[in-house]
Amino acid sequence: MQNNPGVKWVIDHPRISAWVVLAGGMVALLVYEARNVGLLPSQWLALIVATVLVAGACIWIISWEDQDDPEEVAEADAATEESAQEA
Repeated sequence: MQNNPGVKWVIDHPRISAWVVLAGGMVALLVYEARNVGLLPSQWLALIVATVLVAGACIWIISWEDQDDPEEVAEADAATEESAQEA
């Protein structure tokens, strides 16, 4: 399955693909909920652009958890070494 170009791209670019999926869902909800409001085309465009940017910000904030803190890694390594020496 990893030979599929689409799957390979998603594996190589997980944050961008997550942004695309989240933005698509958010825009779909926006369009569905605001369909009878009577917005002008420029207002629709502004809302859609803002929604896509918010989705990007969400993925960016979530990605902060992907980065390991060097101090936490050092503490975890030290705890592992201590438990190995005690055994």
